[in-house]
Amino acid sequence: MTDPRLDRRFPDAAAMETAALRRLPGFIRDYVEGGIGAEGAVARNIADLRAVRLLPRYLAVDAAPETRVTVAGAVWSAPFAVAPLGLGGLIWPGCEPVIARAAAAAGVGHVLSTYATSGVEKIGPIAGPGGWFQLYPPADPGMEADMIARARVAGYAGIIVTIDIPGVTRRRRDMQSGLVVPPRIGPRMLAQIAGRPAWALGMARRGIPVFENFAPYYPKQGGLDAAADFIGRMMTGHITPDGLGRIRAAWPGRLLVKGVLSVADAELALSLGADGIVVSNHGGRQLDAAPTAPDVLPGIRARLGEGALILSDGGVRSGLDVARMIALGADAVLVGRPFLHAAAALGARGPGHLIDVLRAELETTMVQLGCARLSDLRGRLWQGAE
Repeated sequence: MTDPRLDRRFPDAAAMETAALRRLPGFIRDYVEGGIGAEGAVARNIADLRAVRLLPRYLAVDAAPETRVTVAGAVWSAPFAVAPLGLGGLIWPGCEPVIARAAAAAGVGHVLSTYATSGVEKIGPIAGPGGWFQLYPPADPGMEADMIARARVAGYAGIIVTIDIPGVTRRRRDMQSGLVVPPRIGPRMLAQIAGRPAWALGMARRGIPVFENFAPYYPKQGGLDAAADFIGRMMTGHITPDGLGRIRAAWPGRLLVKGVLSVADAELALSLGADGIVVSNHGGRQLDAAPTAPDVLPGIRARLGEGALILSDGGVRSGLDVARMIALGADAVLVGRPFLHAAAALGARGPGHLIDVLRAELETTMVQLGCARLSDLRGRLWQGAE
């Protein structure tokens, strides 16, 4: 149930986004909202999902909607999870533990990014049984093995291997703002920070965050320049079938492959031992000509069948969007940017309120459609006149 007091100011994710963008320095706002190239893929993610229509059945059995879902052996209270969010602690100071804690309290999934500013050792115990670690496999096999071992010690039951960052991207907004990894705060950024006192105060209390998952492997000398060069060398190259097979052999728990947009990649991932896939174009941040989840999800589901575990992401901004993704063929959905917006808009209360809002919107949608179970949503996809 949502909090009526918060609902008056923040009835949906769009209201949280509007408030959040007013509180973020320009270079941070550009990083969160931007994509690659002309940012057509970012826009299509939202537009294509909103174009999906669902057909209600009002002469239906009156039953409360059941939103629980089992994902790779774990029961989530709702069919959505926090997507892996890079640079979270820079986007809003201290937000990463807050988001993980809210997900655990609500019983939904949480995925920690390799590029998070909080390490697996900190977030794993907070996220609890719904926690997953999202692995960007580094070029160094020894570093890869150590990161996998750290995730296991931290208590993660599953990892999500992201395959869609084979090379350096050119994101126009970040190039123009000067944001690099690891971040260096220059004079232009300082001017933007001065106009955002809440962000500045939070950052002053905590200090400029570091990539805790990478920190143990940085060169001992050279500072930020050496760290940036190290990340650039380590985090490039395609994930080969042999590489995925090596990770599968090293990881004893559940494993999903994220960044799948083709039937061929989906079938290959499963043949190499993956327990499921995540259909994703990386939020429109890798290839501007990439298809969206609504473009490819139905075909992938049709080929893999109902027994396969398929998650999806991209453009989800409401519980209705969650229902749309499930109707298209997903078992559950990853939600990214809205969690950053919620934290920036409301602070510690934001992520929990967003979860409540998404769940309430999903339940409302299911009632309107006459769907008592999530599986019923598959039959509500409207594809033309009856």
